[in-house]
Amino acid sequence: MKRINEYKKIFKVEGAINLKDLKTTYRGLVKEWHPDKFQDEEKKNEAGIISLKIIDGYHFLVSIAPETKASNLKEYASITSESKIENFQHKSLLLEITFACGTAYEYFGVNKTLFTKFVNSGQRSNFAKRKLYNSFLYRKSKKAA
Repeated sequence: MKRINEYKKIFKVEGAINLKDLKTTYRGLVKEWHPDKFQDEEKKNEAGIISLKIIDGYHFLVSIAPETKASNLKEYASITSESKIENFQHKSLLLEITFACGTAYEYFGVNKTLFTKFVNSGQRSNFAKRKLYNSFLYRKSKKAA
């Protein structure tokens, strides 16, 4: 959640993400912070770091935008209902689940208590279908090879 809020702050996004507005803001920020605009080496290095953060933030926010989720809903439903959970890891409030097909999704806001229940459940796939897949903000973090 911290990462989401940080990127929303960079792009001045409040509430739901609008892809058109996000793209406009992204283009403006990239122009403003492009390293080639600066002569001073120190400023150029700082601009390089900031521009990488802008690019990463843009791709991240696009991946969690409602429009992106809506366009990928059919694929998501197929993967979460048909593919078995192959691996998972939890850090802070982020749960990443990798499916047997090779695709991985990140779920934001999953607390330790719920993660423990997920790990201890006899049928992780069923538990995830009931408690995780449509209850938390998610994004595809890795595509199948």
